[in-house]
Amino acid sequence: MREALIRPGAISANVEILRKISGTPHMLIVVKAGGYGHGAVTAARAALAGGADWLGTADIHEALELREAGISAPVLAWLFGPGEDLTGAYEAGIDLGVSSIAQLEQLLSVVSAGKPARIHVKIDSGLGRNGLDPRDWDAFFVRLALAQQANEARTIGIFTHLSGTSIAADASQGQVYDQAVALAAEHGVVPEIRHVASSIGTSDSPALAHDMVRVGAAAYGVPVTERYESVGLRPAMRLSAQVILVKRVAAGLGIGYGHTYRTENETNLALVPLGYADGIARHASSAGPVVIEGNRFSVSGRISMDQFSVDLGQATAKEGQWCVLWGDPRDGEPSATEWAQAAGTIAYEIVTRVGPRVPRVIAL
Repeated sequence: MREALIRPGAISANVEILRKISGTPHMLIVVKAGGYGHGAVTAARAALAGGADWLGTADIHEALELREAGISAPVLAWLFGPGEDLTGAYEAGIDLGVSSIAQLEQLLSVVSAGKPARIHVKIDSGLGRNGLDPRDWDAFFVRLALAQQANEARTIGIFTHLSGTSIAADASQGQVYDQAVALAAEHGVVPEIRHVASSIGTSDSPALAHDMVRVGAAAYGVPVTERYESVGLRPAMRLSAQVILVKRVAAGLGIGYGHTYRTENETNLALVPLGYADGIARHASSAGPVVIEGNRFSVSGRISMDQFSVDLGQATAKEGQWCVLWGDPRDGEPSATEWAQAAGTIAYEIVTRVGPRVPRVIAL
């Protein structure tokens, strides 16, 4: 009665488009958070089929999931805890993002002779999250250079993350990043790959593309910039559920908790078994768009944990028909962006939060 239809072909086609836009030697597709809700392994294989040659995750266990599925492409993971055992990642050939001397020492502690750890140095160029503060660069590069000389570390990359505040702000961060790369070179630390831009940067700041771009939401057909609206990206997820109850109700009936919605006239009411336990944003109550048999409606009243109602007016629906929350606008379906606007958030969150009660059905 619930379904997230996943279209791997759309991911592959999107990656092909994004490769042409970026023009970089390498492309990393981010498959963290279960491939933005689409399924990490499914998304990874589709991305590689579309021409990506790197994959990215936040956590190590996400990266190891890809290895366990038989995916041998380079994988970068960039978040790990201070007490986390890095042995599994090191032995599986997972590249790790390192943001401090402490993290570098943590990784070096599991290195075996003759097999250097694969490291990407994370620079905080102005986002204020993980990454080396400029005041720590010199000491870090001194230590990393020693590790390189001892064949304990191999500097695969130096990277940073842009804020996306404005093109000018991103350019300013790019200058800070260039300073870090130059200082690293003075210490003998020269990365094989420089990477800065993500989905937004790939679109709006092409000068920051360098050797590789890291693309997330855009690969799944979420048009995160105006430019992406016109390049042919297609949503890779359609979320829907069957109508499980239809009934005729009187005018003035309060719908859902708090009675924030009341029927204006005698009307037909449809019940849909999706709620915030499935990741449907409660903030989209009385606003989220849906389509039932080609007719467009809105959620009526509050979205509950497991269900919401739709006031059909004088239109009709049958139990068992499918109610589409978001999918491909070219098929007449609402978009994840519309749901984000209804909920006051971003489309990244809308697709990523779809929960495990919703089966992922792979379109062939």
